[in-house]
Amino acid sequence: MSVGKEIAVPQQHSTAWVVQAWAAFLVSVIAMTVGVINLPASGTNSWVKGYLGMGLLFTVSSTFTLGKTVRDIHESKKLTSKVEEARVERLLAEHHPLK
Repeated sequence: MSVGKEIAVPQQHSTAWVVQAWAAFLVSVIAMTVGVINLPASGTNSWVKGYLGMGLLFTVSSTFTLGKTVRDIHESKKLTSKVEEARVERLLAEHHPLK
């Protein structure tokens, strides 16, 4: 019985992908901010701008929090998998059927 070793290569994002992701994020936040600022709310209805502005800030902060949480969960599963793999390799190394 042969156990093959797989080498885990960390996935790297290209510079173009990172620039595109940040550009899309910035364009969407700027467009939403300009839209909120240019709302035709004045006088007693000016609270609408504040409400939508706070909603925008909450959406942006929760997006970063969710992204970090998903990444952390993914990385913890990879670490658990590596620990389990090391444990199995040690057991296989200690077990010699011909001894």
